[in-house]
Amino acid sequence: MSSLTSDPNQTDINTIIRPTYFLISGFIDIPYMKYYYFFLCFVYIISLVGNTFVMTGIYLDRSLHSPKYIAVFNLAFTDVCESTALVPKLLDMFLFSRQLISYDQCLTSLFFVFLFITMQSFNLTILSYDRLVAICCPLRYHMMVTHRSMLQLTGAAWTFAVLMLLISVCLITRLSFCRSLVINSYFCDHGPLFRLAAPCSDVVPNIVMSEINTCIVLYLPMIFIISSYICITHALFTITLPQDRLRAIKTCTSHLILVSIFYLPVILTYVLHPIIPTNARIINLSLTSVLPPMLNPIIYVLKTEEFKVSVKKLLRRGAQSAVTQVKPT
Repeated sequence: MSSLTSDPNQTDINTIIRPTYFLISGFIDIPYMKYYYFFLCFVYIISLVGNTFVMTGIYLDRSLHSPKYIAVFNLAFTDVCESTALVPKLLDMFLFSRQLISYDQCLTSLFFVFLFITMQSFNLTILSYDRLVAICCPLRYHMMVTHRSMLQLTGAAWTFAVLMLLISVCLITRLSFCRSLVINSYFCDHGPLFRLAAPCSDVVPNIVMSEINTCIVLYLPMIFIISSYICITHALFTITLPQDRLRAIKTCTSHLILVSIFYLPVILTYVLHPIIPTNARIINLSLTSVLPPMLNPIIYVLKTEEFKVSVKKLLRRGAQSAVTQVKPT
């Protein structure tokens, strides 16, 4: 199975060779991996329940229909989609040894997994912008962060992410895969996939697009977030009331934890890629893909005071409704 190949002598140089299947090699020679797959299943369930709860709470409580919670709802929706696009297929492949994936399914998986990872990065950036305006320009907050502006930001992020990923996938379709068809990752990963075509096709456009995507999805958001927190730190020193300063620090701390969980492992993996063993790299990236969607609602939303008040209000309303239905008429 690991020697899955295409025959390079089948076609001439002008023919594009598109294989029927790829093989996802995944986690090679790692003991006790079944426990890790069960852990991923547990993380997926918690992520699904937590983010669905957040979206439901925001939808039902009109007091949470504020511009900030448009971004929070979008983050929770993205988390559900990312986990669903990645974890069930991963478990199906490795728990049940179904590691062959068709060409079309591979490109579809690549598109959606990277789309939702990209949107997670953009959502964290939008939330950073919200915190920046709220703390540095509190008097102008309701003028700068409106429902319209937040919808425009999230809509532009989705549009840009879709176009960027469509270009990446279209560049894959021009490649010929005439030798190895074994993708050394836990899903149809962009880099390991296009590098399989290096002996048979010009992959320079794919490398360039990969570098551009990395800058746009990882480095530029990180630069913006770091810059925004430098401004926020400066603004915190100008806040005179201790309770206001503490409230601002609380919201910033939650956001910073999410940023650290999402960005740092990925950036360290890319920077230290040459010296990190393949299995360690794959496990690190798989954890980075599944843990933030589980932790986002716990760290950022469920600890927020206004969301707690909203949940208590909804539970109280539900309890009153249940009591009313039980009472005899």
